[in-house]
Amino acid sequence: MRRQQIKRETDLQIITRWVPEESSVLDLGCGRGILLEHLQRHRKARVVGVDAQLEKVHSCVKRAVPVYHGDIEAFLEVFPEGSFDWVVLSRTLPELREPGNLIRKALRVGRNLAVGFINYGYWLNRWHAVRHGTRPVNEVFPQSWDQAAPDNPVTINGFRSFVAKEGLTIEQAMYLRGDWKHPVNVLPNLTAGYALYHLRS
Repeated sequence: MRRQQIKRETDLQIITRWVPEESSVLDLGCGRGILLEHLQRHRKARVVGVDAQLEKVHSCVKRAVPVYHGDIEAFLEVFPEGSFDWVVLSRTLPELREPGNLIRKALRVGRNLAVGFINYGYWLNRWHAVRHGTRPVNEVFPQSWDQAAPDNPVTINGFRSFVAKEGLTIEQAMYLRGDWKHPVNVLPNLTAGYALYHLRS
């Protein structure tokens, strides 16, 4: 099973456990709508996604997932406070111009926020930078610097510092090893390849 498929399955399993039945869910950067389709089917969730890439929006439509094509931040401005039970930001943070501002807006619109990101502090990422002096190019980071989207290197320690500064509450957190399947709890900023948080304001 390819790494991206493993990561997708991980998100499905963890977020599905967190989201109660018949919740309303907004997925920011929803991709092809796989998570939302899963929540519709297995949690009877009322879902809507938003993505800037037209190809991915077409995939959502084929899955009968309600979707909006456009800018994530502009889309959030449409909704009043507390419009959704859950907002999801999965693999989206590194590509945002101001991720902290988007988290604030997401927690205005949603009562709960699920945030998942690749941990740049993972020891293999550090070792590659020390040994080669470049960012890694692999299944996790498939593009070189000249092809990649704007990149904010998020680490677990950095994210937790932001959460503390903003006075947010971490309801649940999952840290996964470099295989993105097995949980790890010891020194996660160093040993976890992927992190998933459930936040409340």
